Amino acid sequence: MNQHLKTLLLYLLITIFSCIQSVSAIDFVFNGFKPSDISLFGIATIESGILTLTNDSTFSIGRALHPSKIVTKAPNSSQVLPFSASFIFAMAPFKDRLPGHGIVFLFVPQTGIDGTTSSQNLGFLNFTNNGNPDNHVFGVEFDVFKNQEFNDINDNHVGIDVNSLASVFAHEAGYWPDKYNKFSDDGSLNEESFETLKLNNGRNYQVWIDYADFQINVTMAPIGMKRPKQPLLDFPLNLSQVFEEEMYVGFTASTGDLAQGHKILAWSFSNSNFSISDALITQGLPSFELPKDPVHRSKGFIAGMTVSLLFLVVVTAVVSLFLIKRNRRMKREREEMEDWELEYWPHRISYQEIDAATKGFADENVIGIGGNGKVYKGVLAGSSEVAVKRISHESSEGARQFLAEISSLGRLKHRNLVSLRGWCKKDRRSLILVYDYMENGSLDKTLFECDETNMLSFEDRIRILKDVASGVLYLHEGWEAKVLHRDIKASNVLLDKDMNARLGDFGLARMHDHGQVANTTRVVGTVGYLAPEFVKTGRASTQTDVFGYGVLVLEVMCGRRPIEEEGKPPLLDWLWELMRRGELINAFDRRLRTSQDFNEEEALRVLQLGMICASLDPKGRPTMRQVVKFFERNSEADESEAEDMDVYLLETLRSNTMLSNFSLSLSHGSHPTFEEIREGLSSSMSISWTNSLVDGR
Repeated sequence: MNQHLKTLLLYLLITIFSCIQSVSAIDFVFNGFKPSDISLFGIATIESGILTLTNDSTFSIGRALHPSKIVTKAPNSSQVLPFSASFIFAMAPFKDRLPGHGIVFLFVPQTGIDGTTSSQNLGFLNFTNNGNPDNHVFGVEFDVFKNQEFNDINDNHVGIDVNSLASVFAHEAGYWPDKYNKFSDDGSLNEESFETLKLNNGRNYQVWIDYADFQINVTMAPIGMKRPKQPLLDFPLNLSQVFEEEMYVGFTASTGDLAQGHKILAWSFSNSNFSISDALITQGLPSFELPKDPVHRSKGFIAGMTVSLLFLVVVTAVVSLFLIKRNRRMKREREEMEDWELEYWPHRISYQEIDAATKGFADENVIGIGGNGKVYKGVLAGSSEVAVKRISHESSEGARQFLAEISSLGRLKHRNLVSLRGWCKKDRRSLILVYDYMENGSLDKTLFECDETNMLSFEDRIRILKDVASGVLYLHEGWEAKVLHRDIKASNVLLDKDMNARLGDFGLARMHDHGQVANTTRVVGTVGYLAPEFVKTGRASTQTDVFGYGVLVLEVMCGRRPIEEEGKPPLLDWLWELMRRGELINAFDRRLRTSQDFNEEEALRVLQLGMICASLDPKGRPTMRQVVKFFERNSEADESEAEDMDVYLLETLRSNTMLSNFSLSLSHGSHPTFEEIREGLSSSMSISWTNSLVDGR
């Protein structure tokens, strides 16, 4: 009995559903249009069987609707009936006119174009009613203008509009070929395989729009192509609150200052047969692409032929004129050239070569930004990597530092100095320096911005400090003139691919003959690295460079900047306070102390060296030769040789601590001098350094 009832109920449901379908079913196919097929509004017309919504009129609307309303809901129900629509359209551009604005396939509750405006509103809605839920309008837009007010994604997109021109879902116009997957393995759209279609190029495109089970699918492809399996838009959508029981269906388009012909060539619609689009004729349709002028009639061809004929006659005169002008230009450039340009001419690199190496100084090639401009990574011809520093036009010190770099670094050659490849001066406002590229960037970034896995090891830090010391010693003693760097700091130390350190940025450098005193009295440099006597007098010396180097040593070993945020004492003051309390061992970078290669005895010696170099008394600081000797102390030297070399004060370090039997009188407001530490004047500290320093300056 129960089985019989179930069968009867199923039969009744099928019968009722069939009746509903028979009452509401609608199917039509238009391969070309007749006036009786469609209701026209605005400037819409039918020409040779083609539905033309707009022409070259500006600020106009064209709308075309099926003459009769179609049933969109089941009787006495909010259930929206499924539908399938397909049409062939073209947006025909006009010669020498900017094209716009687009077409909308739409459902509306009434005929006419009241309540709509042209231009970016596409004849769909207007400014006052856009977004009103009482509109009861639905559309699929094909828009060729990016409107900020509607949050358009670009100027060539397809969007789904519900009571508003701000699309609920949109994508660039185009399709996914069947040979590719629409989605990547991670579930995201595979945009690399996407084929873009330009909507307003005059080509014919076919569109398929299907709605069923609260899902809207929109697919498009070039005319004649098989329907792609993967839709362009696939979006869940409930139209039950949007559709009335009966709606008009059709198309609307508009122009503004931009104008083009919006044309519909064929159209099919059904709410019962989802394969009805197969009846559309896709062959033999007219094309609306702008014709290209024949080559022999083009202006370029005619001009080329004319020039070619004239060239045979005037070639000798042209070449002669070119040579004359070239000689005059070169003479004029030589007269305008400054003396320094002639002196450093062999290092000059052409602007074209640098521009090509940096891809036009592209933002993605920026590897650093300094006070005087940006630094770019470049690749010269031959795959040689370089760093290109472009001096800022706004920098008042730019020209001065540019000359300082090429006059000093341009002639200095040492394995621990950044090598200057060359320079370029396009004009008085375009100054460019080219260096060897340092793969591991600056010491500052490596110290403070890298993660634990890329942290500098203890051995790396010692090698870097030794490399910098060797470079500074070369500046002070190893060249024909004495060079004062004046800006030794972590951000000016660069690391090559093997983590070897090279000192760079000679924009503040000054040079003078050995035995002479620098005559500059300008205070330049970086706060935290400036020696106190330099701040007072403005007179730089090798000892002011030693002070900056000492601060660098402390920065590398402690993992702290010389000056930190408000509330923390300066690095030097903090270290002397730790020394006073006998807690100097707590000064080291926490990450360094936990590394496997950490040598506490060696680390203390290096830290104490930095404190000596950063002594407030310049006479208490070692020379850079003494510093280098400190790092080379493991190589055994004859005692007799050591006695004759007063400059190697850091020859032998035998103990594991520093400052045994030494007291620091912080109450007098000064750090201990190099001489005081050497002599070990007191016994109040728990850290010892015995027989480690030998007098000599």
